[in-house]
Amino acid sequence: MAAYPHLLSPGRIGSLELRNRILMAPMGSNFAEADGQCGERIQAFYEARAKGGAGLLTMGVGSIAYPAGTAEPYQVGISSDDFIPGLKQLTDRVHRHGAKIAIQLQHAGKTSVRDLAEGRELWVPSMPPAVKTDLFASLTQSELGRFISSSKGREKSGVRIRVMDKADIEQMIEWFAAAAERAQRAGFDGVEIHAGHTYILAGFLSPYYNQRDDEYGGPLENRARILLEVIQAIRERVGRDFPVWLRLDALELKLPGGICLEDATRTAQLAQQAGIDAVSVSAYANITSGDAFTEAPIVHKPAGFLDWAAHFRKHLDIPVTSAGRLDPDIADKAIRDGKCDFVAMGRKLLADPELPNKLMENRATDVRPCIYCYACVSQIFINERVKCAVNPQTGHESELRIITSDRPRHVLVIGGGPAGLEAARISALRGHRVTLVERSARLGGTLFFAALAYPENGPLLDYLIKQVRELPIEVRLKTDADAALIDTLKPDQVILAVGARRSKPDLPGADQKHVWSGDELRLLMTGEGADIAKQKLSVTQRLMMKSGSLVGATNSTEAIQSLSKLWMPLGKKVTIIGGGLVGLELAEFLVERGREVQVLEPGPDLGAELAIVRRWRVLHNLGEHSVAIEKNARITDIGKKSVRYTDAEGNSHEVAADSVVLATGAETNHDLADRLAASGVAVVNIGDGNDVAYIEGALRSAMQAAIAV
Repeated sequence: MAAYPHLLSPGRIGSLELRNRILMAPMGSNFAEADGQCGERIQAFYEARAKGGAGLLTMGVGSIAYPAGTAEPYQVGISSDDFIPGLKQLTDRVHRHGAKIAIQLQHAGKTSVRDLAEGRELWVPSMPPAVKTDLFASLTQSELGRFISSSKGREKSGVRIRVMDKADIEQMIEWFAAAAERAQRAGFDGVEIHAGHTYILAGFLSPYYNQRDDEYGGPLENRARILLEVIQAIRERVGRDFPVWLRLDALELKLPGGICLEDATRTAQLAQQAGIDAVSVSAYANITSGDAFTEAPIVHKPAGFLDWAAHFRKHLDIPVTSAGRLDPDIADKAIRDGKCDFVAMGRKLLADPELPNKLMENRATDVRPCIYCYACVSQIFINERVKCAVNPQTGHESELRIITSDRPRHVLVIGGGPAGLEAARISALRGHRVTLVERSARLGGTLFFAALAYPENGPLLDYLIKQVRELPIEVRLKTDADAALIDTLKPDQVILAVGARRSKPDLPGADQKHVWSGDELRLLMTGEGADIAKQKLSVTQRLMMKSGSLVGATNSTEAIQSLSKLWMPLGKKVTIIGGGLVGLELAEFLVERGREVQVLEPGPDLGAELAIVRRWRVLHNLGEHSVAIEKNARITDIGKKSVRYTDAEGNSHEVAADSVVLATGAETNHDLADRLAASGVAVVNIGDGNDVAYIEGALRSAMQAAIAV
């Protein structure tokens, strides 16, 4: 506890005593059943986070008028007593582990996309302005088929909008109050009123969305009236001692005339006077540009909301919670300095529910890190259940359990990339004897290079290697997994994690020195491409690469990132052929190093392997750097200083290129698996070698394989 004395100290919200200051942030998970009930999936999900040591869990988006007012197909209902038994089972399971749990009360208002999809009216304070966005163009055809959005045109057939009258307002207040009383009976330790993220109460608070001319519109005191009446009605139902708090937007970003910090602070003060016990500070950005959603509410900038929380803290006499990518070190210091009283963690607890326990045990380096890939929240946009790229157990806690084997076996893992590392880790945790062989001199595989292009991947690489090094796993580097090795080791089970096969496309001019495959560039940048260097680099360039290896730079992603800003084996103008995950992240990497980049994608989609929200951000960033991107580009040939291609209409184009990078051609690789199986060896193929699904697929297939041994 000495490492995080403030974050791990007990706290209090009203009458509620908490064992530490770590709160699980409310998130829409889509983990309820199709009828809004709390089944095994969502109960096990929250129980895992309670067992992991968090002080308070907040169940996100409990629907007060279910099925009306819902934004997700598998949203939790709390609109009738029928929901109480499942909710009570959940709270009992959480309390069993010493944690407390609250439920967030929500009506989605204009963003009630399930109402829109199912033909119900959207309830709003006043007619909302039409949303203009081009972000649908970034979705794949498959995603578009599953996408439901509040930005559909109001004039479209079947879209009905109801501007709330006085009776509707009274009904909304009653829904909130009845839901709070129901939560109290279901064993929740408190409720959070969701008054942010453009949902119904935020719609009233926003001067942009609220254009009413009665006592619920106009000046702030009128716009806040419904919120204050909700608080009063809840207090009348649950009493003064039941903890009730508020989630509030500090600002509405990218929305001229939206909620500002001064108004939000005044709203919080009014709520405090009305009997609120705490305020949780969030924000929301109008989704009109690719970076919007990662500015708010799912912030990419570390500690992105902390300054706003600190502002609230100065003007309130009740506790303030800050969210927004707060690492434990920053969180502890923020509480120490009085910037906030509690810290809400969402993505971090999806990645590792044991984070609080590990901090209490002084094992911060054993926390599985979030890599901020947005796989989790992107699921909501396609009406799917939340997932975590680095933690396959998220949402599958009852199915994927790491249990000690009653028949310890000898497991040989071939390949030291993310899939191999994870398979070795889990196999060892289950009590198996594990040998891990890697043909190169370094563990990490393509994840090492991925950490160069997207630094957030780096902590995951460090975590996986540390876990393997500290477990009783025999690691053999510079070792080929041939028949002789397998005959010597005589493993009971072979898990093959050799990665994808990446062949050069058959293009005229692809064999020139200034044309690089993704693998060639990766090997060169990571110090493993001596043969490639001899073929493609001058003596001076090879000396620079050699000196980098001598000082150990190629063993550090941070060092290579720094050196690559000074020198890389690529010219000023770079054309990348391939606009998938690898091509787009490489384009980001290169423009930040002063290159002029063009991306040519042969297919109709860009970054299909990237989660939707991450893809939006990448494409926005490339646009800000004036990166030209062409879809449906058929490459005709690569010249000495240019690339020629035809567009979707058959028109011919030529683009100048000093260097060309081929970021296409990742294919599954079953060669070794087939040879081993033919020789009678029990083998399972995982990772990109079996299914090209990158980090998420590597870790998921590794866990499934290791659990099955």
